[in-house]
Amino acid sequence: MSASSRLAALAMALLMAIVPAAAQFAQSNYPSRPVMLILPYGAGGVADVGLRLLCERLSSRFNQQFFVENRPGAGGIVAAQTAAVAAPDGYTLLMTGNNSAIAAAFFKALPYNILTDFSSVSTASFFDLLIVTRASSPLKSVPDIIQAARANPGKLNIGTITIGSTQNLAAELFAIRAGIKATIVTFRTSPEMAGAVMRGDVDVAFEFYAALGGLLADGKIVALATTGLQRTAYLPDVPTAIETGVRDFDVTSWNGISVPAATPPAVVATLNAAIKDVMPDPTLQAKARQVGMEMSWSTPQDMTVRLKADIAKWSSVIEQAGIPLHE
Repeated sequence: MSASSRLAALAMALLMAIVPAAAQFAQSNYPSRPVMLILPYGAGGVADVGLRLLCERLSSRFNQQFFVENRPGAGGIVAAQTAAVAAPDGYTLLMTGNNSAIAAAFFKALPYNILTDFSSVSTASFFDLLIVTRASSPLKSVPDIIQAARANPGKLNIGTITIGSTQNLAAELFAIRAGIKATIVTFRTSPEMAGAVMRGDVDVAFEFYAALGGLLADGKIVALATTGLQRTAYLPDVPTAIETGVRDFDVTSWNGISVPAATPPAVVATLNAAIKDVMPDPTLQAKARQVGMEMSWSTPQDMTVRLKADIAKWSSVIEQAGIPLHE
């Protein structure tokens, strides 16, 4: 081998040794600049509030800014597309969760695959729905709702927001599990739906606490049940729908954090450990409960299992309810 060939080989060997070391150093130094968390919703909603609370804690934990970038539109597709093509270095995060599962079930085709184009980091926030009615309603419990629906099939009106929303699909699942025929009436916004409940235009409604807290406090509407497996910390006297006799009915919406699939495992592990560290913060938990949320960490594996299960669940509900898939 000539002297020039030996030098070239030596240089290549040195380069191959340096590149992994540099990459490892970059990962161990993470984060060394601001981190953006993309949300598929506008500012001010319950998802936005929860993730901003988490970003505040992560910013303090790392002494580096974590900030929310709101990218609403097209059922979360805009946000997911933006994150999918971002550099897989841990500096662009995406809020995923129940919204991602519904999109995967509801759209005929998406320009990304939530399970293969992204890697889970951790769950973040969980929030149950409420089954509510007006204060003067003769329906005082979930069994009353079921009895009324069975006495007059199709005449009971259930209010939700738009078709394909968590609220809407929860109402469809309730009708399936309760074995009733009801008319599900959709509204463009939560305030419109709440007004319909108070006027008696709809008999009951499915909605999150964050949209109804003021009306509940004023006694204008009442919560008959929550939709999770356990009673909520913010409405401990309200039973779950399962407690009232609706078997296999569990709807807990949730948000988590994902990254582009090629993000180094060391970065995912660093983020996951940090989220686990900050979650028990009493102020974080107290502020979350004020808007009807429970903040909770998970392993990446558990988050992925939950995401897959929710895709299967909502696909089944959409099929059974006869809801056309979205183009």
